[in-house]
Amino acid sequence: MRVVITGGAGFVGSHLCEKFLSLWHTVYCLDNLVTGKRENIQHLEKERNFQFGLHDVSRYIDVPGPVDAVLHLASPASPVDYLQLPIQTLKVGALGTHNALGLAKAKSARFLLASTSEVYGDPLVNPQPESYWGNVNPVGPRGVYDEAKRFAEAITLAYHRHHGIDVRIARIFNTYGPRMRPQDGRVVSNFIVQALRGESLTVYGDGTQTRSFCYVSDLVEGLARLALADPGRAESDGASGLEGIHGPVNLGNPVEMTVADIARVILRLTASSSRIEHRPLPVDDPKVRRPDIARAHKLLAWTPQVSLEEGFHATIQYFRTRLL
Repeated sequence: MRVVITGGAGFVGSHLCEKFLSLWHTVYCLDNLVTGKRENIQHLEKERNFQFGLHDVSRYIDVPGPVDAVLHLASPASPVDYLQLPIQTLKVGALGTHNALGLAKAKSARFLLASTSEVYGDPLVNPQPESYWGNVNPVGPRGVYDEAKRFAEAITLAYHRHHGIDVRIARIFNTYGPRMRPQDGRVVSNFIVQALRGESLTVYGDGTQTRSFCYVSDLVEGLARLALADPGRAESDGASGLEGIHGPVNLGNPVEMTVADIARVILRLTASSSRIEHRPLPVDDPKVRRPDIARAHKLLAWTPQVSLEEGFHATIQYFRTRLL
C-alpha cells in the first residue's frame, strides 16, 4: 500500500509512519511543522519507501501517483497548542479534514480520521462508550479542539454515506511516550519534566480528577489494525448508529488513576524530591476520562499491552536524554 499520513512528523504521527514502514508499506508524510518536528522523522528519510512533504493540509492537497489510504492525524493536540493556535486548530479540523477526504475520494483510497476523547467533553458517564454523545461546551476555550474534531467526525461519515468512501474513526484517549515535547502541557510530560528538573509538580484542582493513559506503541498498533481492518468485518449496529467498522472506535487504556496518584508515581519512578503544588482547575477540565474499549476488542482484537510503569520508565528515560 501507499499511505499518506498527515501530521506525520508529530508525536503519534511519526510512530505511525514507522509502523507502516515496518509493515512494508510506502509512506508519504505531510506536515507543516507547526507542532510536529522534523527530527521525529529524520531517521526515516533514508528509507526508500518514505517521503516527506512540507504542507499545510488546510490548503488543497495534491499527491502525485496512486494512494491506497489516507490517515489524517494533522492537528494541534495538546491544550497548550490548541489554546495558542485556536484558528489553526479549527481550520485543520474542518478544512484540513475536508481536503484529506477529498484526496481519499480522488484516489479511491481508504480514510482514517484521528479523532479524540475530547469529543466527549466533560463526560457525565464513566467509562465513555462510543454511543455516548458527550457533554461539550462549544464556546469554552477548549471548544476549538472539541468542536473541530466533532465536525471532522461528521464530515468523515458524510463522505462515507454520500460518496461511499471507506472510512474509519479512531477516538484517541490520552497517549504518552517518547517524542512528546517537554512543554506540550500534557499531564505525563509536565510531571516528568518537572520531576527531573526538581521543580514542583503542578496538579490542577484537588487532583481527584481521573485520567487513563495509553503507551504510544499500543495506540499505534490499534490505529494500524483499524486502518487495515476488513471493511466487511462487522455489520452496522442500527440501534446505536455506530455503523460497524466505519463508526467511531475508542483507542485508549481503560486503567484509570487520579491525577494526584499519577504525580506520586512519577515522583517515585524518577526518585525526585519535588513537591506537589496545587493550582486552580482550568475551565471545562474533564473530571473523568476512561475509555470503554469493548468495540476495539471486538472489531480489532486489540487491548493495550504495555503497563503504566513500563511505559513511564521508557518515557522518563527519553526525557532524561532530552533534558541533558
